[in-house]
Amino acid sequence: MSTLTAGVPVAMKRPIYGWTIHDGLVVARRNLIQTVRVPELLFFSLVQPVIFVLLFAYVFGGAIPVPGDSDPNAYRQYLMPGIFGQTVAFAAASSTVGLAEDMHKGLIDRFRALPMAPPAVLIGRTLADAARQILVLFVLTITGFLVGWRIDNGLLNAIYAYALLLLFAYTVAWIGAWIGLYMPNPETANTAGLVWLFPMTFLSNAFVPLASLPTWLQYIAAWNPISALVLATRELFGNPTGMANDQYWPLQHPQLYTIASCVALIAIFSTLSVRRYRRTTSR
Repeated sequence: MSTLTAGVPVAMKRPIYGWTIHDGLVVARRNLIQTVRVPELLFFSLVQPVIFVLLFAYVFGGAIPVPGDSDPNAYRQYLMPGIFGQTVAFAAASSTVGLAEDMHKGLIDRFRALPMAPPAVLIGRTLADAARQILVLFVLTITGFLVGWRIDNGLLNAIYAYALLLLFAYTVAWIGAWIGLYMPNPETANTAGLVWLFPMTFLSNAFVPLASLPTWLQYIAAWNPISALVLATRELFGNPTGMANDQYWPLQHPQLYTIASCVALIAIFSTLSVRRYRRTTSR
């Protein structure tokens, strides 16, 4: 950008943070538009969590008791926050594959030729992948109501619960972006983006109460950020928590631990991702 001073063009310096945010929002808009133009991608991202709801609610639900609640419909109430937590966690896979694909196609090289802030590419990718979860959570909420799930703790608490879920989606999107920057091609990224998510989601209280796990696994699951996220949303939605005890600090303060872990992970992986991006694009 330039202006005229006494007929002589003088370059104007772009403010770092203002343009980083602006450019990030432009890239996020581009990624969201791309999703709309590829309806198959949107369709399967919506169908997969719905299938999980139906499988666990109707196939496994009758075999998994919820401690402290004898209601035959208790597991479906218990299940939905776990599905929400798993679904937003999988936003990381979208970031991994999407970023690897952009690099493989040479799109990142085009961005480098533009007068834009380098971190904007990563900010836009992570924002878009988190924003997609809004529609996914909406569809899942409707599905939950159809299978018998209910929100029993007021609208404001429900909004807070959804806000925590979106914050976690944005957090794991940064982790996925960092992984994607190391991937040589989209095929490898597709595997790498999922391989760590399955143990992370299943070694938690998302689908089964922690009391059903071996003692040593309970400790790992209790400190898993997904466990805190799911427990926090269960409390906010007014659903059964399945907690036989709360001897672990993250489960005593699930909302605080969720926010603190998200802030810490964003700080760590955004820094690592931007550093890796600069090294990758400087070659």
